[in-house]
Amino acid sequence: MYSETTDGIEIFVEPHYLDDQSEPEEHRYVWAYTVVIANGSTHTIQLETRYWHITNALGQVEEVEGPGVVGENPVLTPGDSYQYTSGCPLNTPSGTMVGHYVMRRDDGTRLQVRIPAFSLDIPDTARTLN
Repeated sequence: MYSETTDGIEIFVEPHYLDDQSEPEEHRYVWAYTVVIANGSTHTIQLETRYWHITNALGQVEEVEGPGVVGENPVLTPGDSYQYTSGCPLNTPSGTMVGHYVMRRDDGTRLQVRIPAFSLDIPDTARTLN
């Protein structure tokens, strides 16, 4: 599991290779990743936007950004957590993802919360990131 903390907001990420959705002979590799956002701050926060920087094994980069996560803009009071699962296809058998969320605090200020860099690797291969 990968983790990162920004101003008391902890982000945990656990990627999983989806063998049943991947087609290596067609250069299609698919991962699911589960994210837990834990609000350890003293503010109520709402997730507004997400940004992902995805790099495949050839160094090709795709950037993804947009509102919320999986169609939601969760609100977390202090001590709350939120979990969701999403996916990422690549055309190589490994890659990395890193990014951030923009959160709005109850006082109206915005905060960029870092998502830890994590490795997408097929099982039984060396990890790209430690």
